[in-house]
Amino acid sequence: MSKLIRFEQLVVWQRARKLTSEIYRASSCPPLSRDFGLKDQLRRAAVSVMSNIAEGFESNSLANFIRFLRIAKASAAEIRCQLCVTGDMGLLPPSLQESLIAQAEEVSRMLGGLIKSLDRRLHATRRL
Repeated sequence: MSKLIRFEQLVVWQRARKLTSEIYRASSCPPLSRDFGLKDQLRRAAVSVMSNIAEGFESNSLANFIRFLRIAKASAAEIRCQLCVTGDMGLLPPSLQESLIAQAEEVSRMLGGLIKSLDRRLHATRRL
């Protein structure tokens, strides 16, 4: 992790932040706002994605950064799962649910690509 940049400059963190904001907005409206357990779990999972990216970046260890990115990716999957529940229960309009799922999938793909790239770099340095 280069200290020439900050985690806030990572495009994947920016996308995770946008997703979190949109999840907070969507979950502030009834009927989802009245399902306290699901609303809170969905919000926690969203915050977890961006927080784990930041925490891993600041760990100053490539191996730790990759570990935290994997946790962030798992939280993105949790968001998608919980959004399926919102659809099944009719708690979000289908178009909003689909948009949020698409954003969570995009963040997940970005995390996967970053993990793969950093993993290659980590293994290349271990071979030297």
